[in-house]
Amino acid sequence: MESQLVWRDEYNIGVDILDKEHQRLFKIINKLFAFSDEEKKSRWACQEGIKYFKDHAMKHFAEEEKYMRSVHYEGLEMHRHLHQSFRKNTLPALEAELERSDYSADSVDHFLGVCAGWLIGHTLTEDRAIVGEGVSKWVDLLPEEEREALKKVIIQLVYDIFHLESHVVSETYSGEKFGKGVYYRLVYGAGQEERCEIFLVFEEKLLINTVGKALGIETGKLDTMLINTARYTAQQFVGRIMEHLPDMDGYELKEENLLTYEQFRNVFEKENLQVSLLIDTGEGYFSYCAIAPHLLEKGVAVPIGAENAVAEIEKYLTQKREEPVKRKILVVDDSLTIRQGMKLLLEEDYEVAMVDSGVAAIRCIILDRPDLVLLDYEMPVCNGKQVLEMLRSESVFEGLPVIFLTGRTDPETVRNLIAMRPDGYLAKYLKPEEVKKKIDIFFETRNA
Repeated sequence: MESQLVWRDEYNIGVDILDKEHQRLFKIINKLFAFSDEEKKSRWACQEGIKYFKDHAMKHFAEEEKYMRSVHYEGLEMHRHLHQSFRKNTLPALEAELERSDYSADSVDHFLGVCAGWLIGHTLTEDRAIVGEGVSKWVDLLPEEEREALKKVIIQLVYDIFHLESHVVSETYSGEKFGKGVYYRLVYGAGQEERCEIFLVFEEKLLINTVGKALGIETGKLDTMLINTARYTAQQFVGRIMEHLPDMDGYELKEENLLTYEQFRNVFEKENLQVSLLIDTGEGYFSYCAIAPHLLEKGVAVPIGAENAVAEIEKYLTQKREEPVKRKILVVDDSLTIRQGMKLLLEEDYEVAMVDSGVAAIRCIILDRPDLVLLDYEMPVCNGKQVLEMLRSESVFEGLPVIFLTGRTDPETVRNLIAMRPDGYLAKYLKPEEVKKKIDIFFETRNA
């Protein structure tokens, strides 16, 4: 790996003591990048890097929290929780992975990628929000005490039901695709008004390796029996969780659906989740998400009942089997209008994912690599140029096609765009049919 984190003016938040500590953290990560190129030093480098990273991260967290208290920052508690989550969940999980794999090249790269991604993302979003240059993404989560209790319940239930030792990868999962998934929605209600919406996301291989093995299914593929059994297992799982939530007393299952990824992802455009956990079970990823009752929307998918369960499951599986393998396009733009417009234009022929920031784009690309990125050149906080530079600095992503979206095509802007060596650029004022034609031609030419 020949990556390096380059310190940029955009990372400065204007608080000297915090900016200096950010720069130190960047330097530690860069030392790890340098040492990891030498196989014999990888184990030592990561062991030392973890120690130094922890020491400086803890110092930085303390200084940052002290500053937030001094300026009476309203988001202090949530920000502090993100610090704790990284320290208590993310770093220990990375250490455990390194030990399990005996510091394999993949686990070393994973360690570096996660730490670098966290450092960039946290600095550009949460830290900038402290000085009023952005807004924290996580403002509607359950109180910390309730989240911690819920996490413990879920981890225990994963062990009880699947017999797997698991750990929380993220407490702020944003709906990104992780491998092939089964997306299951449950709606619970008590009376006419009180309703709660739960989403469970299973990586296919998790269901195959747990429920499938229990059923003696050896095909390594989803089938009607497996999905049906998974449905009832999921209902038992959520029911057990609700037993630990006194506010859910009296709630009953009102509706259930199997969703496509697009239906599931649309929910996350609202960004009003009460709980959003991403969990690594060792056999595959699993996510538990709960949305605020007052945001519930009807008509997301066909309700499943006793009379149509088999038909709906077979239809769902048929849809998954018959879905053409579409090329994946990631649309990155801070304008909802542009994102939705591009989705409507392209979704018939392409699988379209959408994010609203450069930081979210990096995270999405890592979890589910697209075939093409349509990248807004001008975005706040982390702009298109910075995203492209980050991608080109990683050998695994340096060949990922990126086409800029821009509202400006004056000669100076075009020169600046070309200088960054993207795979092309598209003017936002082009007619939709012209945009679609250029993207089609891009793929035709690339595959010629």
